[in-house]
Amino acid sequence: MRERKAAGAVVKLLFGQTHVAWSTPALSGATIRSFVLSLGFVCSLAAIDAQRPAPATNQTLTSQLHQAIVIAERGDEERALALTREILDQHQSFEPALKFQGALLEDMGHGPEAAASYEAALKLAPSDPELLLKVGIYQLETGHHAAAIGLFVRALKYSPRDRDTLFYLAQAYHLNGDNELALKTIQECLKVDPSNASVWQKYGELLCSSGDNQAALHWLLKAEQSDPTLDRIDFDLGVANYRSMDLDHALTYSTKAAQRRPNDLTAQALVAAVDVKLGKWQDAEPIFRAILEVKSEDAPSLLGLGQCELELKNYQQAADVLEQLLQEDPTQILAHFYLSRAYTALGRTADAQYEADLHRTMLEEVSSSAVQADTDQEKIIWNQARQLLVEDKESQALQLFRDRSKGPFATPAGSYVLVGTLYLFMDRPKDAERCLDKALAVAPKVSGAHTSLGMLALQQDDLDKAESEFKAELANHPNDQSALAELGEVRYRQGRWSDAADLLSKSKTMVPSLLYMLCDSYFHMGKVKEADLTAELSVAYSKNQPEVVQGILDLLNRNQQKDLADKLQHKQPS
Repeated sequence: MRERKAAGAVVKLLFGQTHVAWSTPALSGATIRSFVLSLGFVCSLAAIDAQRPAPATNQTLTSQLHQAIVIAERGDEERALALTREILDQHQSFEPALKFQGALLEDMGHGPEAAASYEAALKLAPSDPELLLKVGIYQLETGHHAAAIGLFVRALKYSPRDRDTLFYLAQAYHLNGDNELALKTIQECLKVDPSNASVWQKYGELLCSSGDNQAALHWLLKAEQSDPTLDRIDFDLGVANYRSMDLDHALTYSTKAAQRRPNDLTAQALVAAVDVKLGKWQDAEPIFRAILEVKSEDAPSLLGLGQCELELKNYQQAADVLEQLLQEDPTQILAHFYLSRAYTALGRTADAQYEADLHRTMLEEVSSSAVQADTDQEKIIWNQARQLLVEDKESQALQLFRDRSKGPFATPAGSYVLVGTLYLFMDRPKDAERCLDKALAVAPKVSGAHTSLGMLALQQDDLDKAESEFKAELANHPNDQSALAELGEVRYRQGRWSDAADLLSKSKTMVPSLLYMLCDSYFHMGKVKEADLTAELSVAYSKNQPEVVQGILDLLNRNQQKDLADKLQHKQPS
């Protein structure tokens, strides 16, 4: 069964990506002294006795570790680390020494080594919330967001109101695309520590990511007033003002952020983006070029540079940059628009019209599909439910969809539709049919159930049943785009080219395999121009699907469109 995804075709600059550092001193104060005190090493060494190496060595190890702690507190971390390693040479499973070694290495800036020491200690003390936090932070820093979330959630079981764990869990949820849970978690953190400027800043950043820019500005300004030295506070305020279209303040804050961190490309990109909004093309152009010297394929910078060259009337340079961008990512809708303008200025009328038609068609499809497009949040829920079904936990998957879905699917019937559709993609047709039938029994007009049953019938080559199901869906929901597209596939398989083209076109589908059918239908009808545009769209949306691209190229060649086939072939990665 083919997976169907809506292509993310709207160009946007992704500012405000959460910065992850190995430690955040303003929040956690991770010095050796505070870490040691939090473990109770100095106040009491009774905790060490619980690790129980051989009785004869326990007192010696305890004494040696105490000596290492005292040496570290006096400032000689190298000597403390050497002594701690001597202890571990004698007894590799002495968890307090592993934990203290991790603290020393972290304090000395050796992140990977510190993480390895913490991980070794965690195997010996799997319910230690401090170790779960430390290992989780390292997983977060190295991009393993889901693993970090699991560790932080475990840590909160043993220390439910730990501020640092809540802070980093919010950060992990955000980086994993779950902004709803990120906001809920940082709000819990705010309840635990309502006067911490770093928490205010994080709350503001997450509010901005969720689109609540005015509330974000309130918390970010409050954080700045409390502590103007907060890391990236100028950048966060620049982003919030940019998204609120307060461009003067956005320029002020973004310029300060870029001056404070001259090697931070995201800060430089923010300045350039504000310049573009203000029409300062000459100021933005060198910034984009500087970014591209470091990241030669950065799509937002290529698009920005292309727009600047266009507005500066450097039409050939604009065309060159935009052609490069579209070769790397043909779904960049604005790039087609700007390239059409550049071609017009260069006198390439036919090429300009072709790019304008592509831009118009892609924009219509994206606008029509925006409501149905999967968000990052929905994908996370979908993946979680899939894993539950793999583990035969159907009731939990149903509850997950009821709790986390929105609109018509946040109902008992809607959750059965989603689980049934998921079973369909997992190639479990009997389970799919059972759940979809259950959905219709609970609510006969529930959205999506007939469509998924029709897709199941298509899988089984039962065109009559498929047609019946899609028509039933459209009787209840006349504008359902999925049902229109799938009924278009039925007509295509029946060789009814005009009907197929009409339905597939109305559906505004961005699914490459369906676009192939639309393209082929147009060729059968003799509509070559429409077929060529559809072929290019199909290739644009077929990233990492070489078999679909090759199918389109073969279709073009069979229909004597060799020039377009060669052009699209040339755009493919080697």
